[in-house]
Amino acid sequence: MSTYSPAQRRRILFAAITASSMGFIDGSVISIVSPAIRTTLGASLADVQWVSNAYLLTLSSLLLLGGAAGDRFGLRNVFAAGIVLFVAASLVSAIAPNPALLIAARAFQGLGAAFMVPGSLAIIAEAYPKEERGGAIGIWAAASSLTTLLGPVLGGALLTWLGDASWRWVFGINLPLGLVALALLWGTPSPIKPDRKPLDLVGAVLAIPMLFLVSWAFIDASGWFWLYLGAGLIALLVFLWWEHRTAAPMLPLSLFADRRFSGAQAVTFLIYFSLSGVLFYLPMVMIAAWSVTPAEVSLSMLPFGIVLTMLSTPAGKLTDRLGPGPVIAVGSLIVTLSLLGLGLTAPLHQVWFAIAPLMALFGIGMSGVAGPISTAVMGAVSDGETGTASAINNAVARVAGLIAVASMGALAIFVFNQGVPIGSAEFGVAPSNDASVATDAARIAGTDQAFAVLCYGAAVLTLAGSVLSWLLLARTSQTQPGNKVPPG
Repeated sequence: MSTYSPAQRRRILFAAITASSMGFIDGSVISIVSPAIRTTLGASLADVQWVSNAYLLTLSSLLLLGGAAGDRFGLRNVFAAGIVLFVAASLVSAIAPNPALLIAARAFQGLGAAFMVPGSLAIIAEAYPKEERGGAIGIWAAASSLTTLLGPVLGGALLTWLGDASWRWVFGINLPLGLVALALLWGTPSPIKPDRKPLDLVGAVLAIPMLFLVSWAFIDASGWFWLYLGAGLIALLVFLWWEHRTAAPMLPLSLFADRRFSGAQAVTFLIYFSLSGVLFYLPMVMIAAWSVTPAEVSLSMLPFGIVLTMLSTPAGKLTDRLGPGPVIAVGSLIVTLSLLGLGLTAPLHQVWFAIAPLMALFGIGMSGVAGPISTAVMGAVSDGETGTASAINNAVARVAGLIAVASMGALAIFVFNQGVPIGSAEFGVAPSNDASVATDAARIAGTDQAFAVLCYGAAVLTLAGSVLSWLLLARTSQTQPGNKVPPG
């Protein structure tokens, strides 16, 4: 018997949609506003990489802990606490006078999101009876897709109409959204499960320096690259040792003994590494090197989200018929073709005849990856492990994005510096007023070449993901529905 009345269920649903909107908007629009942050705060490329990665670092490190905390202390309580922390950090982000404070605020945003993101879907499942749960989750998924699509469009419009300083409104909008979500949650039940498991606090603490050191190696370490990378790998081994020996690990390593489960995580990492890296740097390249307005950038990338949303359900039905392996393999191959197209057409600077159609092709490919990956994960574990398995897959996707932004930035700078005199220009930065015609031409050509190399490298990884999907996921159980919300 549900402890929630029909009115309370509706309030829970709209609270989850409102809170999720904050996370989805901030996640999807950050690449659009990065050039404006560099201009208004005098931030370097490393700074804007950390603006993205500070959020991903704490979110991916604590995501599994956030899910477990909801079970232990009550979903509503932990969900509301995550909203409060996320909103408070958003306000600091909106008024940050320098990159350092913005990066710190983004880290606390990730901490709040780690407790807010797992709860947004779980609290709906808790509030609604099974016979009504599917419809409620469908409403949540549709609203989430809509906000993810509109976030970059609104952000691009703000920057184009109001100037670079309007990036602060992207974070400031979270105040009214957060207050609405908290008001809707007020007075609703927060049942706590009697069989509460202890939280793996040690594992969470170990995960943060592990991911931080690996990111730092690519972003800031320069001559100390191998030292920081080695330290990160040692931290990884310590983390895995602890997860193996503790009684209640936040990352149950036993799940990886199943070839299908571990294969699905490998494919997730490869695909979302490529997706996150390319989509983070594409707006920067278009705005800084091609002189495209932020509004045009966001509109040209909109076909990706539209096509992905439209084809997710048909891709799920196809997965039920064929199994996830073939669908993911073909989807990954289409993503590979779109990445190759982005690399080949980069010197043309064609927004509407290259970027927009290739973004649509990208969306077609990802529709065959996002949902079917969830199906593969769910089909590889028992019914009692689906929650943990889904959280692991979500965390893997976000870790992939974290490492992609760091490592692809390092690769882009290396390629850029081969064709541009060091000190005369910087990757991802618009030209200064006193730059010579020759220097500016070299800057644009170097940016195009660097972005093309990123696309070709990402294409190699997605092609590897296609092969792994065909080899490892073809026999995954097809008993789970195929139209899951994607982990990214």
